Amino acid sequence: MIKKMLPVVVWKEGKWFVAKTLGFELASQGKTKDDAVKNLQEALDLLLEDEGVEIPHSIIPQNTEIKQIYA
Repeated sequence: MIKKMLPVVVWKEGKWFVAKTLGFELASQGKTKDDAVKNLQEALDLLLEDEGVEIPHSIIPQNTEIKQIYA
């Protein structure tokens, strides 16, 4: 399997950090940013163990820019 870089967004919710991929609807959490990203990597690795699962090119954003909005 060819490894691809996927963009990840990390933010804090209460006492936990949340990491979410922008290429899949997949998220994880941890007590630190590094823990959240590590846990997300493990979840993604488990998801991709199935050889039938592929990362579609169309859902990987190119040249992304992070903006903030207020709600």
